[in-house]
Amino acid sequence: MKKIAVLSNYQLLPDRIGGMDHFFWQFDEAAKKAGYEVDWFFPNTAEQGGYKTLTIVASGNPSVEKTFLRYIEHEQRKYDTVFCHFLELCTPFYKQVKKHLPNAQLIAVDHNPRPIEGYSLTKRISKRIKGLLYSRYIDTLVGVSQYTINEIRNDFGKTVASKTIVIYNGIVTDSIQKRLNRSPIKPSFLTACHLRYSKGIQDLIAAVSLLPEPIRTDIHIDVYGDGPYAPDLKALVEQKKLTTQFTFKGNSPQLGSIYHRYDYLIHPSHMECFSLGILESLAANVPVITTAVGGNEEVVIHNSNGYIFPCKKTTLLSMLLKDLCSGEISIRGDISAPIRNHYTIDQMVEKYITLMN
Repeated sequence: MKKIAVLSNYQLLPDRIGGMDHFFWQFDEAAKKAGYEVDWFFPNTAEQGGYKTLTIVASGNPSVEKTFLRYIEHEQRKYDTVFCHFLELCTPFYKQVKKHLPNAQLIAVDHNPRPIEGYSLTKRISKRIKGLLYSRYIDTLVGVSQYTINEIRNDFGKTVASKTIVIYNGIVTDSIQKRLNRSPIKPSFLTACHLRYSKGIQDLIAAVSLLPEPIRTDIHIDVYGDGPYAPDLKALVEQKKLTTQFTFKGNSPQLGSIYHRYDYLIHPSHMECFSLGILESLAANVPVITTAVGGNEEVVIHNSNGYIFPCKKTTLLSMLLKDLCSGEISIRGDISAPIRNHYTIDQMVEKYITLMN
């Protein structure tokens, strides 16, 4: 029986069950059906959902990389394929893996967005050097969007171009309810993300504060998610006297069953590879208001299934919200079909399984 190792620097949280969790569960099931044995290396173990059927090695304090190297060095574990999710690309780690598993297929998946202002010159030079030194040990570099592939090539140079492919993220469409009607005036809004500065929720708060009366009084936005920037965002809402406009809902393990309650998703992110939240919202027939960063424009088409505005431009976002709330603009019709047909988790899993063959 062939053996797979999947390494992922992804914290398993019971109150945050998202698209990647579903992907891990379904990939494990599909790989086993195809005759593979799968070991999973995460920072921690978990029992929620499909994790109870996974063979998990929790790294704890040592990194996932160090734990895996210990397994293959000292415990003589052998693998035919090694997948790396959410790990830094082109580091000495990949050379070490190939040293101990010279015949293994090593596949690195890039989920990480780049800063909108780009990397410093020092970091750009460092990445080019790492590309020259260590990319040879990676058999395939997977980007979750065309944007990601372009950034991988920019980071590590022409040496990686021939081994890069796109496998788009997919979602579980069966559990996502569709919104049947969209309010043409005074629409309802949500935002859903990990609450850190780069997600741009502070820009949304600033945009709402710029709205004229009575629109500012009437608008309401539910904020789903938690994270290190949550206290700052709550303080900013208090400071701008917008406590009746924003409700912080915390994490929800069942976001897929929530989107359909709203008319629009607002996603003002500063950096993004390919957002699962955007896919889920569109699949729920809920248009997306988002920024022109990362892979967002690969699925959100301005004036068709959502609206695109320049990153950090709070005045323009405020104008969009004003026009939506007053009914001057709106997205009409069912926008869900392209996502439900082309971005399913089944398609995503099948492509990763095929990659091993």
